[in-house]
Amino acid sequence: MEVEKLRKEETLAMRKRLIGQSCRLFYSSDPVKIVRARGQYLFDENGMQYLDCISNVHHVGHCHPSITKAAAAQMDLLNTNTRFLHDNIVMYADRLAATLPDKLCVFYFVNSGSEANDLALRLAQQYTQHEDVIVLDHAYHGHLMSLIDISPYKFRKLAGQKEWVHVAPLPDIYRGIYKENNPDPGKAYADTVKDLIEEVHRKGRKISAFFAESLPSVGGQIILPQGYSAKVAEYVHAAGGVFVADEVQTGFGRVGSHFWAFQLQGEDFCPDIVTMGKPMGNGHPLACVATTAEIAGAFTANGVEYFNTFGGNPVSCAIGLAVLDVIEKEDLRGNAVRVGAHLKGLSTELQSRHDIIGDVRGVGLFVGIELVTNREERTPATKTAAYVVKRLKEEYRICVSTDGPWDNILKFKPPMCFRMKDAEHVVQSIDHILTARLTWTMKITQLIRH
Repeated sequence: MEVEKLRKEETLAMRKRLIGQSCRLFYSSDPVKIVRARGQYLFDENGMQYLDCISNVHHVGHCHPSITKAAAAQMDLLNTNTRFLHDNIVMYADRLAATLPDKLCVFYFVNSGSEANDLALRLAQQYTQHEDVIVLDHAYHGHLMSLIDISPYKFRKLAGQKEWVHVAPLPDIYRGIYKENNPDPGKAYADTVKDLIEEVHRKGRKISAFFAESLPSVGGQIILPQGYSAKVAEYVHAAGGVFVADEVQTGFGRVGSHFWAFQLQGEDFCPDIVTMGKPMGNGHPLACVATTAEIAGAFTANGVEYFNTFGGNPVSCAIGLAVLDVIEKEDLRGNAVRVGAHLKGLSTELQSRHDIIGDVRGVGLFVGIELVTNREERTPATKTAAYVVKRLKEEYRICVSTDGPWDNILKFKPPMCFRMKDAEHVVQSIDHILTARLTWTMKITQLIRH
């Protein structure tokens, strides 16, 4: 039976009536109603095409035929409770293991990044028998209560910081406490974690985990300085804790040169627990926790069964396997290297012509353009960032969003099939918007003076 099609106004009215108002839409003042998608493109109810620079979830491209075919075939055959023995879950775990360091060899499948991070927290606390957690400032790890507690981005707007949660400075070399002129920002920022651990110990408390995104996203598309993670892991291990790498946003080859963003920190660094989610199922709810045999053993030894009804079901794992196949067959990591470098290079060239661009940073198809009103003081240009996002949607039909503590960073995490021409279209469009805005500002200034 064909589903009744609603006019955009009807859909919006029903959403306002039926859906919680805290569940916000992109472009809330004039939402885009998307009815279909393919690759890196979205299409509204009138057939208008939009370039998608937002959907890192649809990792290998919207509605990829290989993914939909794998999903439909397995759904037509079997989808059942994960307590029944089935090939897909073990085959998928084996494929994931091949992308990770050898010690990360035990997997727990769940349905979302939030579930994965909640389980990682349980694993860390069970293994160490400690409670306290160190997180980075402005971090976001999920929407469950346990994760809001370790997400400064959320808890500062709510009940506040729990006594067992400790916040380390975000290793942001553009506007953090140690900047790009520091001779060794990696160690300098890692030493702030060491100081924090010592402070925790003076209170008679003990660390269970250091919990961080491999590339902080909500914090502003941050690239961690070299040496940071290995040094932090050294300090955390000495304190009896474990290192949890949140790869929910950045895993599965987004950085191009490596399959996992934590690998950017060098071969001498390996987390104790890795969480993964968003891109894993290309839009299908699929997530996972990978850890060591030792940590998994401690979790088993507590005598309480861990059971997840849908996590790792045959359909989810068939989709996960298909995603891995597409990443390899279409060389999407190579594409991320090439197109990401082009996008970053064009943005850096744009920076030389527009003073409002304070910084361009990124790796692969994880790129941020930070807008500032003053390059010396690095004052966030929040209003201009919002204006650019609005004009990109209205004039050029490009979907981009902002991030960072002041929402002044244009963030790019598009589907991995993003092309050179897409990067060029985006940067040219931003150039036109900033040029027009500058011209308008100069005219207004002249009128005021006269």
